Amino acid sequence: MKPVTPSATIAGSFALGTLSLPDQPPFPGLVVPAGRVLDLRTALAWPGLTTRGLFERWDEVLPRLRALAADAFDAWLPLEGLRVHAPIDPLQIFQAGANYRQHAVEMEIIYRPTDDPRTVEEARADLHTEMDRRAVEEQPYVFIGLPSAVTGPYDDVVLPDWAQKPDWELELAAVIGRPTHRLSVEEALEYVAGYTIANDLTDRAGIFRKDIPAIGTDWLRCKNAPGFTPLGPWIVPSESIADPQDLRLTLKLNGETMQDESTKDMIFTIARIVSYVSQTSQLLPGDLVLTGSPTGNGVLRGILLRDGDVMESTIGGLGAQRTRCVAERPS
Repeated sequence: MKPVTPSATIAGSFALGTLSLPDQPPFPGLVVPAGRVLDLRTALAWPGLTTRGLFERWDEVLPRLRALAADAFDAWLPLEGLRVHAPIDPLQIFQAGANYRQHAVEMEIIYRPTDDPRTVEEARADLHTEMDRRAVEEQPYVFIGLPSAVTGPYDDVVLPDWAQKPDWELELAAVIGRPTHRLSVEEALEYVAGYTIANDLTDRAGIFRKDIPAIGTDWLRCKNAPGFTPLGPWIVPSESIADPQDLRLTLKLNGETMQDESTKDMIFTIARIVSYVSQTSQLLPGDLVLTGSPTGNGVLRGILLRDGDVMESTIGGLGAQRTRCVAERPS
């Protein structure tokens, strides 16, 4: 268990998390900026409640959570000393790829054909124009993640012995609050109950299958090892985020800033991505929609994750996570 800061730096008056006392089962908690936590099983008289259960009745529960956050009764626990788990156990995870302009351009530069006659500067200029065209004429690129890859915001991340090029990818994750299907872009954000932090780790060496190149990318292998999606610490209600398209994402590796970008750099907005996913899939309460990662990944810098590395990730108003990489040990 990692030590947790005794205060929660969050936007608004409260956030949601999943926490536990030593040797006790996890509980859904109401977290306030003063660094206090309320066990919602007791406060809502709801035995067996989980954080996902809150989102299954979000419209009913939200006004009660607002009232509880303003209450000064004695049932509050100090955050210090509690274990912070992933804030939610999602049923479905949808992940947008290549959704930040700078990131998409730099990745295209890395993987461009060796016989490309353009200079790097010419190719980069052409690609920026292409990103603007994509935003208008095309659709987001989305794939599926596994809930078993989710881990807590302070848990160690085990680097599998088969992962040759493990890399980080800080992302803003939207949390769905109502079941829905085939949303328009205009109404999509009405179904986003809150936001949280995700680090979508990727083994760069496993993205493309050399044995079956016609099939393309292998997202199962490169992104879904246990613990490859550190999540949280908190879910901040969407009503507390003034503009989700104007949030700062920062990831530090061993104290050095690697990613530092705004959600303004997204090619497709959060609403566009949520709407796009809903055209095919039924979105369920508590589902996660990851919205892509900005430039600054390790592959761009010639740096890969190693045993002992520490990643610290923040997104404005959503708190911070800190995870340590641990090499897989022989069993």
